[in-house]
Amino acid sequence: MRVPRKLRANCRKTPERTAWLDRLPNTLRDLECRWSMTLGSPFVGQEVSCAWVAPVTLANGMVAILKLGMPHMEGEQELLGLRFWNGDPTVHLLEADHELGAMLIERCEPGTALRALPESEQDLVIASLLRRLWRLPSAPHPFRPLSALTDYWSDETLAAIGQWPDTGLIREGLRLLAELARTAPGEVLLATDLHAGNVLRSERQPWLVIDPKPFVGDPAYDATQHLFNCDARLRRDPDGTICRIADLLEVDRERVRLWMFARAAAEPRADWSSDSVALARVLDS
Repeated sequence: MRVPRKLRANCRKTPERTAWLDRLPNTLRDLECRWSMTLGSPFVGQEVSCAWVAPVTLANGMVAILKLGMPHMEGEQELLGLRFWNGDPTVHLLEADHELGAMLIERCEPGTALRALPESEQDLVIASLLRRLWRLPSAPHPFRPLSALTDYWSDETLAAIGQWPDTGLIREGLRLLAELARTAPGEVLLATDLHAGNVLRSERQPWLVIDPKPFVGDPAYDATQHLFNCDARLRRDPDGTICRIADLLEVDRERVRLWMFARAAAEPRADWSSDSVALARVLDS
């Protein structure tokens, strides 16, 4: 069974993920039988780092995508998010096994990633999709608050305190992660990981969202992942780039800037060299 290199590396980081990877061949055989499908070769591109993903052919000849996510705090409610958005503007969820983290989802055709377009055009598509995604689920609902994510990140960053290159900067980032998550002027269900690699060209709609990581919280936060994926433009013109995206989304510019600084300064990372907080210094200037 072929496993993408980045996925295998991520699975080596914890015993829980290692055990998940060890079970994966048996899990695939079980799902292939239960959902009456034939597996194709798994995708192994740059984006495939937290899930085993492959095209499948169903008994009726329909082509779909099988996705099994490794144990992963940020993505553990993806299945619930796809059910909530119900294909608008995400891919449709066809079958699911919550216990296994397994999803059978609609395949996008031709499936070209939004990143193939210039960033100025990406901005327009990302903004349009986010504004369609932003709805507040009726209570009671299962979705976690954004503070659950920022608290989780903060705990990981604090555990690496001995490696911090700039204590003052990182502590200010941690303070803002906590403050911003709890002071949102309004709340919606966020995608939290929407960037041009997670938007694919489709026949059903011009563009569909894949890989949402839903949390309920501040809409301004959802500008950040696309911005981080526009790194060169962001470093060249941080204010102009942030203002463009904030204005397209009709969210507060300063809250977007603060979220960007907080993440750049205090989000957990494998490398805590001085270069790792360079963007935070740019955003703080």
